[in-house]
Amino acid sequence: MFELLRSVWREARPVPTPPPAWWDWALVGVLVPVAVLEGVLRAGLDWRWLSVVVCAGLVFTLPFRRSRPLLVVAIAFGVCGLSPFVVGHAFPQQNVLVYMILLPFALFRWGSGREEVLGAAIIYVKLGIDAVMGFLPFGDALAGFFIVSALMAVGAAVRYRARARHRELDQVKLLERERLARDLHDTVAHHVSAMAIRAQAGIATAAADPDAAVDALRLIDTEAARALDEMRGMVRLLRSDPAALSPGPRVTDLTRLPPPVDVTLTGDVDDLPAPVQSAIYRLAQEAVTNAHRHARHVTRIEVRVDAGDTEVRLSVRDDGDPPGRTNGSGYGLVGMAERTELLGGTCEAGPAPDRGWAVTAVLPRATR
Repeated sequence: MFELLRSVWREARPVPTPPPAWWDWALVGVLVPVAVLEGVLRAGLDWRWLSVVVCAGLVFTLPFRRSRPLLVVAIAFGVCGLSPFVVGHAFPQQNVLVYMILLPFALFRWGSGREEVLGAAIIYVKLGIDAVMGFLPFGDALAGFFIVSALMAVGAAVRYRARARHRELDQVKLLERERLARDLHDTVAHHVSAMAIRAQAGIATAAADPDAAVDALRLIDTEAARALDEMRGMVRLLRSDPAALSPGPRVTDLTRLPPPVDVTLTGDVDDLPAPVQSAIYRLAQEAVTNAHRHARHVTRIEVRVDAGDTEVRLSVRDDGDPPGRTNGSGYGLVGMAERTELLGGTCEAGPAPDRGWAVTAVLPRATR
């Protein structure tokens, strides 16, 4: 139990913490007039203008509930906890204070372990003082205790669910990086082997045929340039399992995809670097798999590869009904975006203008 409490105390805040957004200030713009109107129009309200100032003033803490959750809780619950000692009864009494239910949730969603413990102590002490001093009926204080605890639990659940989701996304990206690293490894090994063979041939023929040796050097220079280009694509890639390396697929392998896939290749696709070849194939393969898995009534899947002088464009479209398919929500789409980004390209997925689903990726001919 002690170790559990110590781990909670040392828990860091979620990263990154979102700054105040426009809807936070829009909420302020709505709640402040509501607090003023309630204070002016509500009958039988004690310390009317002080109540208005407190309720409207505390609204301005809401935009900072994510970046400074403990400070916001301390200010809001501290003011509401000390005010009854000034006026002699429960204060303030305006209904607009319901917005304070956002603070316990934000505390456990965005606060560190220390902030959670200290903020929860402030909230519970405030409720306890109200009940003991008679500022709040015991039943209301007990209900407030359960409501606040439930909000804290929801905030903690959302926090840990987001953390689990982040870990899953990191795992998908890591697997995609390993896959790409495997393809690049095989490609570079191919170029190095070719250079070694050309060098041996040049050495063997140098004495009898100098021109052949020069041709071998030219080929070695070409292979070295390609290998260096593809080695640059391996920068910042991490790989944990060097086993089970296999040759990477090529763009021309797309023609082997079974019906109803219709493949069209235009431009010079044979001279593309191996990382780009493999990426195009993997992206198309994932898009076709998603079409079979998620779309209904698919009768045709069009795969088109246009190889230009500087970039290669992949387009995959199906004619199915895409119920439940959302842009960027799946791990497969995350992996596709990660692969294209590592090669300096872009990938977009979403509903087609007329019907079906469309995936479009653009990659440079030279790997980054």
